Amino acid sequence: MVVLRRRTQAPKPHPVATDDDSGSDYEDTCCEICGSGDIPSKILLCDYCDKGFHLFCLKPILVSVPKSSWLCPPCSRHRQPKDFPLIQTTILDFFRIQRSPTLPQNLTQESLKKRKRSCSLVVSKKRRKLLPFNPSEDPERRLKQMQSLATALIASGAKFSDELTYRPGLATRSANCAALEKEGMQVLSKEDAETLNVCKNMMKRGEWPPLTVILDPDEGFTVQADRFIKDLTIVTEYVGVVDYLKNRENDDGDSMMTLLCADDPLDSLVICPYEHANIARFISGINNHTPEGKRKQNLKCVRYDVNGECRVLLIANKDIRKGERLYYDYNGYEHEYPTEHFV
Repeated sequence: MVVLRRRTQAPKPHPVATDDDSGSDYEDTCCEICGSGDIPSKILLCDYCDKGFHLFCLKPILVSVPKSSWLCPPCSRHRQPKDFPLIQTTILDFFRIQRSPTLPQNLTQESLKKRKRSCSLVVSKKRRKLLPFNPSEDPERRLKQMQSLATALIASGAKFSDELTYRPGLATRSANCAALEKEGMQVLSKEDAETLNVCKNMMKRGEWPPLTVILDPDEGFTVQADRFIKDLTIVTEYVGVVDYLKNRENDDGDSMMTLLCADDPLDSLVICPYEHANIARFISGINNHTPEGKRKQNLKCVRYDVNGECRVLLIANKDIRKGERLYYDYNGYEHEYPTEHFV
């Protein structure tokens, strides 16, 4: 199975406004970080101090020129985002949890049977059966995991959603038709579909994936495992607003995901996790131009046909230790997204 994946190609920077047509005022602009004036097309000017910064010298890097105004780190006085309140009722309301988180042994018998059946399907990697994630057993620990995600979502201006979102005026749910896929995609088996449903139902009850969002000075928001994650575990589904690729060709967002690669390009769909998102929004990409970057990859991104609809899952492709950060290849086999300056 060839995993197809597209993020937006970083657009060319907007022309710098000058007082005359020569542009001479900015010809000698150098990056304040590396001191070089090389690759001027990648130098971004602060809208307040007019100093220049290479997109790839910023920490965390910018992959494209923002369409709106931009302030450099010194002018923006960037600070650590304020933590979301660690209050159970507030967190449960934010994520619309159906009931208070409980220990796994307090689940209903029906839920336990479903979990046991799903887990028993995975006896070896050779059979390619997927595993549901194992939530942390301590409810307080799960609340802290949810708090970290709520903090990142608020700082990024997004609302939480664990499902694909369809908005009026954009692509409709009927447009998400797996039969239109030109390259072909894996059909999620009945057993693996049950496993995915187990994961979704656990999250609705507040049994969170064992993941924590942290703010790294070089990578920005990123995700690490909060307990051991076994190979072939469903880590999360990639969600957001569904739209036609044709509407997003010049989108300056850095996290678009291919949902449907259709024979007719006008039917191709992408997922845009800017307004609605889950933890997948913050999982980092590898630098796939270096052996060191490729060795960091511990997730794979796979598009599935699930009951006739396209869905995107992030799945562990090796055992992941507690405290290990999560990485996957943004590009798959399309190589359309610039990753050469990723950490």
